[in-house]
Amino acid sequence: MTYLLICIPFVLVAAITALISLRRMPAPARSRRILATAIGAAVLLVLTAVFDSIMISAGLFGYADGTRLGPTVGLAPVEDFAYPLAAVLLVPAVFTIVAGRRRASRRAQGPRSVGEESS
Repeated sequence: MTYLLICIPFVLVAAITALISLRRMPAPARSRRILATAIGAAVLLVLTAVFDSIMISAGLFGYADGTRLGPTVGLAPVEDFAYPLAAVLLVPAVFTIVAGRRRASRRAQGPRSVGEESS
């Protein structure tokens, strides 16, 4: 089994979740989220390339031949970038979905009385 086959399900779940969360957002917020995600992805991918290359060159871990596609960025195989990509898509998407449900739940409960404790 190659590392790519292991990564594909994670990236697909993250991408689908990100698309679902984007559809729930108003257009101005959606464009800001896309820009923020692109900037976050760029930073995270550069950091992944740098630190994975350092860790691989230090001998902390390695990859067996035949289990990766071949192309690398620095010393890091391209498959290594799937997990940071999945994280940068999934974390804000889950936050958006959960925050939206909380807002909907609060609206359904109605206004709070003065002195009522919030949970």
